[in-house]
Amino acid sequence: MTKLKIAVAGAGLIGKTHLKLINESNECELTAIVDPSPQAAELAQQYNVPLFASLNALFDEAKPDGIILATPNKLHAEQAMQCVNEGVPAIVEKPVTQTIEEGFALFKEAEKHGSKILVGHHRAYSPILETAKQVIESERFGNPVAAIGSAIFYKPDFYFDEGPWRTQKGGGPILINMIHEIGNLRYLLGEIVGVQAMSSNVNRQFEVEDTTVMTMHFASGALGTFVLSDTACSGRSWEQTSLENKSYASYGDEDCYHIAGTNGSLSIPTMRMKFHDGNEEKSWWKPLALDTVELEREDPLALQLTHFCALIRGEAEPRVSIKDGLQNLLVIDAIVEASESKNYVEVRQVA
Repeated sequence: MTKLKIAVAGAGLIGKTHLKLINESNECELTAIVDPSPQAAELAQQYNVPLFASLNALFDEAKPDGIILATPNKLHAEQAMQCVNEGVPAIVEKPVTQTIEEGFALFKEAEKHGSKILVGHHRAYSPILETAKQVIESERFGNPVAAIGSAIFYKPDFYFDEGPWRTQKGGGPILINMIHEIGNLRYLLGEIVGVQAMSSNVNRQFEVEDTTVMTMHFASGALGTFVLSDTACSGRSWEQTSLENKSYASYGDEDCYHIAGTNGSLSIPTMRMKFHDGNEEKSWWKPLALDTVELEREDPLALQLTHFCALIRGEAEPRVSIKDGLQNLLVIDAIVEASESKNYVEVRQVA
């Protein structure tokens, strides 16, 4: 099988991860890096590929089979639209665009062209989520009632020094981190139709928030709470509990989600389950049966790349489409509005 030619735009933190995965793949090969920074020149030399300062320069010379856009949020809409107009399949890192208006414009244009675009919510490829969804949809779990989630961790100073845009509007943890959690929760529990939230920036004192607490109303009637912070010394985040990304310190006894149903509950990702065994009346005075659901862990970013290759070859449909990415963004937009207004905000739904 001839290897697909993939380019990467953006040589930052996530871009470097994509470069490594492409280099290790049996299905594709790295053919170019697009980034005007001096650091990108070093990476291009390391991977022995040409370096371009812009997508226009890349497309003028040769179109790759696909491109991964791992650039700052503010560039997503413009660069994704370039890929749509040039007919080049792409992975657009989340958020799909920085603004709702840009998201709808991209969605409309991509639909018109039948474009092959994925949004980089890579956790959608996680075996943990797939296994958890099977449990939540089982009779042993019952109807979803409540969800408790957390993404509380500490980002080091150099994270902001290397990317000052992360301290400014559009670069806070709600957009960078929470949008992943929204994708997870929508996959597990269905659409989120309303939110409430409050935020603080008292610790980092950046323009953007460093801590947010929120509540969510799901279309099913289930309710959820979530705590987000990038300035908390804690290990209760997906990265630090899932064991999927070895670059993070991990704590196998910690969970980042607890989902409760009418018959049972599941803690994720330890996959510890408590449930009513059905032999007697349900009651908090009665002991629950215990179980640990088995699963196999794999790198979801590698699985996403495999899916992208299949999409390029016409063997698959987008698992996380622009529509999915836009709906995640609409929930995030509602969280931001709720945090600023201190009101309950209904979530707009993509038609």
